[in-house]
Amino acid sequence: MPEQLALREFSSPIGALRLAATSKGLVRLAFPRERGLGFRGWLERHVPDASSVDWVPVLDKVAAELEEYFSGRRTAFSVPLDLRGTPFQRAVWEELLRIPYGEVRSYGEVAGILGRPRAARAVGTAVGANPVPVLVPCHRVIEGSGGLGGFGGGLQAKRELLALERARLPAGRLL
Repeated sequence: MPEQLALREFSSPIGALRLAATSKGLVRLAFPRERGLGFRGWLERHVPDASSVDWVPVLDKVAAELEEYFSGRRTAFSVPLDLRGTPFQRAVWEELLRIPYGEVRSYGEVAGILGRPRAARAVGTAVGANPVPVLVPCHRVIEGSGGLGGFGGGLQAKRELLALERARLPAGRLL
């Protein structure tokens, strides 16, 4: 039996976010400016043969929690996630979930925590492949020098998310 997949758009301060969920949880959150495979292409590759449905319960919960987050009333998400990636990617994403609200870590710090201190670039690649940004807070990962690094939603969106969380960058660095 094919998986069920429901889509929804969520209007946020950083633009219209496209959401996709299976019955297991949120599988994809995409920014308006997404490049690469694109939203539909990513879904075709990672959720093949899914049957489209109008609604799965998790979408309502995702929208409610995003609304609370963007209004400053939520610091952690509780919605189920259906993360799809390699074992290394999933390990990186699980570590991102441990970065507290309002704090940042460098790619190198994440690599060190994972026991792979020389894998900062690989961590950066995994962070860039995060299928559910914001909920898996890849915006909280910065360069070792304190620079913002990249972000799929654009650096302005990363700045806005870090400002919302009142995150502190290393001394001398500005959002």
